[in-house]
Amino acid sequence: MNLLRRFILLPWLLSSTVMFGLSYLWHGVLLSDMQDVTIPMPLYLSLAGVVYLVLGLAQTIATHKAVEYEWISLKKAFPFMTMLLSAVIGFFVYLVIFVLGFGFAKHGMAHVLVDIIWQMIEQSIGGLMVSLGIIYDMHQRFLEQERAQ
Repeated sequence: MNLLRRFILLPWLLSSTVMFGLSYLWHGVLLSDMQDVTIPMPLYLSLAGVVYLVLGLAQTIATHKAVEYEWISLKKAFPFMTMLLSAVIGFFVYLVIFVLGFGFAKHGMAHVLVDIIWQMIEQSIGGLMVSLGIIYDMHQRFLEQERAQ
């Protein structure tokens, strides 16, 4: 269970927490977009938390699958490639948000462009957190094997 905890849970929760914090910083502090939210703020933040948990899990699973199928190498630019994969995920997430009308960008095409770029940056930082969690797990496994010998 400890291996599974580090292998999946650590990258998942690390990326979800960082992305949620970045989203709150961007929309709540820097842009003050959250003032326009029509549902109660505790409900919005709870739903956003669930969404970021799903996004973090999706990034973690996508990264593990990309490594498994050798689309991403652990030996060559692993954090960068994970960030790139997560930026692509962020692009598609924004497309879904945009089509469903849930985005904050209501002030024209310039805001849509800034918002999609921000979404990709936010997701890529989440991908970086996934890669750091996986690297930490690999390091701990190596140390455990060394201690066992």
